[in-house]
Amino acid sequence: MNLAKYKNTPFMTYFFIGLSAIIFVMMTIAGGSQDTNVLIEFGAKYNPLIINGEWWRLFNPIFLHIGFEHIVLNMFTLYFIGIQIETMFGHWRFTGIYLLAGIAGNIASFTFSPDTISAGASGAIFGLFGAFLMLGDNFRESAYFRQMSQQFLLFIMLNLVFGFMSSSTDNAAHIGGILSGFLIATTVGAPNLAQISRVKQVAAFIIFIVINLVLIRIGVSNSI
Repeated sequence: MNLAKYKNTPFMTYFFIGLSAIIFVMMTIAGGSQDTNVLIEFGAKYNPLIINGEWWRLFNPIFLHIGFEHIVLNMFTLYFIGIQIETMFGHWRFTGIYLLAGIAGNIASFTFSPDTISAGASGAIFGLFGAFLMLGDNFRESAYFRQMSQQFLLFIMLNLVFGFMSSSTDNAAHIGGILSGFLIATTVGAPNLAQISRVKQVAAFIIFIVINLVLIRIGVSNSI
């Protein structure tokens, strides 16, 4: 077994893209990814059902998409940013950042967009942008990370501006994903690049937990 090839191949990025594509085909066969009943059946974020105990709906939407353009745009973005983040952080740290940022994005949507049925990998993908911002913040001496972080920050700001102008964009999920991606990336660190202080890692994890618990509490209170 070629361990170097295993280490450098972004197989989790490929896995998430493949899984999303398979589920999209299944939704299309079931009646269409834009059909409300299909979205709910496959686990889209839908507050009334979450309040009734279906908390897995904060996880499933990461792999669901509404329409062909939605999945193409998200998977195209995931391919390019995912390869970079997975290479820098490693397979399992990348996986943790992606999934936890996706869940946190859905928690933010649960709290601030309670009346919408939502789905998509955007929160998780924005979490990867948040991870890159963490690299720029912690490794400022690197011209590469500094420049790339500035570019991603501009991209994020433009997306949020356009998101506020579009009723179909769940900006709450995007913001939740960015913030959580930054915090989780700080928590797990990037040992392939440099060490982050243990105090900063622990503090980031505590902040991540507290923020999301508070958001869940607020979301539940507003839905009762």
